[in-house]
Amino acid sequence: MRKNQATALLIGCAVFLGTTACTTAPKKVEVDAARLAAFKPLPSAVESADNPITEEKVSLGRMLYFEPRLSKGHDISCNTCHQLDKYGVDNEPTSPGHKGQRGSRNSPTVYNAAGHFTQFWDGRAPTVEEQAKGPILNPVEMAMPEPKRVLAVLRSMPEYVQAFQKAFPGEKDPLNYDNVGKAIGAFERRLLTPSRWDKFLTGDQAALTDEEKAGLNKYLEVGCQTCHSGVYMGGSMFQKLGLVKPAEQTGDEGRFSVTKQDADRMMFKVPALRNIEMTAPYYHNGSIKSLDEAVKDMAEHQLGRELTAEDVNSIVAFLKALTGEVPAEFIKPPELPKSTAKTPKPEKV
Repeated sequence: MRKNQATALLIGCAVFLGTTACTTAPKKVEVDAARLAAFKPLPSAVESADNPITEEKVSLGRMLYFEPRLSKGHDISCNTCHQLDKYGVDNEPTSPGHKGQRGSRNSPTVYNAAGHFTQFWDGRAPTVEEQAKGPILNPVEMAMPEPKRVLAVLRSMPEYVQAFQKAFPGEKDPLNYDNVGKAIGAFERRLLTPSRWDKFLTGDQAALTDEEKAGLNKYLEVGCQTCHSGVYMGGSMFQKLGLVKPAEQTGDEGRFSVTKQDADRMMFKVPALRNIEMTAPYYHNGSIKSLDEAVKDMAEHQLGRELTAEDVNSIVAFLKALTGEVPAEFIKPPELPKSTAKTPKPEKV
């Protein structure tokens, strides 16, 4: 063997006490670019032809999102359960509502949700505009008795009247309940969290570490992308919980409660995986506490795969790379109008 060939083969090797210990640098982890076609980077906003985003709508929607007087007891806002400084959740299995009542389902993150194909675990609202109107009137959540009561609260404060006029110019009566949903929806359409994953998808190979790339390869090998793909790594389909191995019955039959179709029993919207590291506990009922447990359980029940601890750790390493940046200044609680003598009083009963 020629001297230069031997030198090339022993790059990184060290000679110590007459022995040669090879320390060749580990091979870089590669990800097949063709397999990345199942994913897309985040847009800058989720546009809607039915509800064009304007700064006036977003400003109003931000106020309404943080407005506790939209609840019967004046103590619960959208942000109570979907806390924007905590990645859009409250980290509880189920959230406390009016008089401390709790529903049966976990509050999903509001971040990036505007891009999902439908809203709520059972898909009963097609858009974030429709979704926003639901909890306000839900007797377990914000418990307002009717839209008229909501509008009475808002009309009692001149600042809100003016804000609705600016957000919906040209309308004869801009302060209406549908526009409450549209304003909150416009705000939520700006709640996006770009991450290193997006940089990787747009060609920056250094955006992910080798450990994270290895986790991505394991994620693809196991088949997680079957449901968790696209822009949001989920949020684009319904799937049966317990597809391969039956899941524990909890009394919640998922989408069946909306459609009453047998085919929809135990069907739930597939949650998106962006920011999944920060949004525990998991599943529709918040029954899974850790991300490791969720990954292992999903592989078993949805894909029929028994993952080793090493497999789980590898996939979780990749999933943590999906944690994005929250728009800190944009989501800072705004100053809200003061109540007036005409503002309906809170009801705690």
